[in-house]
Amino acid sequence: MELCNSKQVFDKALNGGYAIGAFNFVNMEVLKGILSTAEANKSPVIVQCSTGAIKYAGIDTLVAMVKSIAKDMSVPVVLNLDHGKTFEDCKMAVDAGFTNVMIDASSLPYEENIALTKKVVEYAHAKNVTVEAELGVLAGVEEDVVAATNIYTDPDQAKDFVDRTNVDSLAIAIGTSHGTHKFKGEAKLRLDVLAEVEKRLPNTPLVLHGASSIPKSIVEEAEKYGATLGGANGVPEDTLSEACKHHICKVNVDSDLKIAFTAGLRRHLTLNPDNVDIRKYNSEGMKEVSNAVEYKMQQVFHSANRA
Repeated sequence: MELCNSKQVFDKALNGGYAIGAFNFVNMEVLKGILSTAEANKSPVIVQCSTGAIKYAGIDTLVAMVKSIAKDMSVPVVLNLDHGKTFEDCKMAVDAGFTNVMIDASSLPYEENIALTKKVVEYAHAKNVTVEAELGVLAGVEEDVVAATNIYTDPDQAKDFVDRTNVDSLAIAIGTSHGTHKFKGEAKLRLDVLAEVEKRLPNTPLVLHGASSIPKSIVEEAEKYGATLGGANGVPEDTLSEACKHHICKVNVDSDLKIAFTAGLRRHLTLNPDNVDIRKYNSEGMKEVSNAVEYKMQQVFHSANRA
């Protein structure tokens, strides 16, 4: 199947009360783990690359890998640019074959965010590519995205923003956080903010960034074989699942996959110190990624059997 844009999957999610996982990848093994699991679970899926991943692997290589695997799949696959910071970032992704791009101008003054988002929307829509933007600020660190504190999305401003930019989906800040150490204490997401945004934008798909749940089982497995992840914690899965029943149509997952892949590699290399076959230990990482993605699709996002 050819890659599709987000509208083709978000409309169904919005009406069906489920969300679609947006999983970051930087290499073939993680990508194969994500896509094979989506196919097995009959789930639509979004795979996404940051600008850091593009610098690491090369944009043409990343696009070619996704297209090569997706052509033999029966479920919808969206290829998204995660956290494009400039018009040039987004243009590069559109021209390379991405089917959705995120322009993250949330750190700019409001009117500048609107102006830059509109420019990206106009360029992308002309090429049948959908656009995600962000309003509000998430705390934490993810590659080049750094913020010390949360700034919650203002619901009235969210409506004005969507009306003026014609953006296809909107990432909102309700208390999630980037990175593996998201909260010092108990996580408290502002579902009241989500509800108010939802009232004002009943037809707009909403997005959660910084939404890895960092399951203890994955952390413990990685630490058992030498990882140092003390204090790693994430968004409670019951809260995520509740948000997915509303207008959250896309949930970003990155840290969970990094930890899962690392756990598989560390376990194999520890138990098989004589192995130097890259395929064998990468396959163990891929299996752990697949397990993590399947759990999300079946138990948290409720996207399994929705394709």
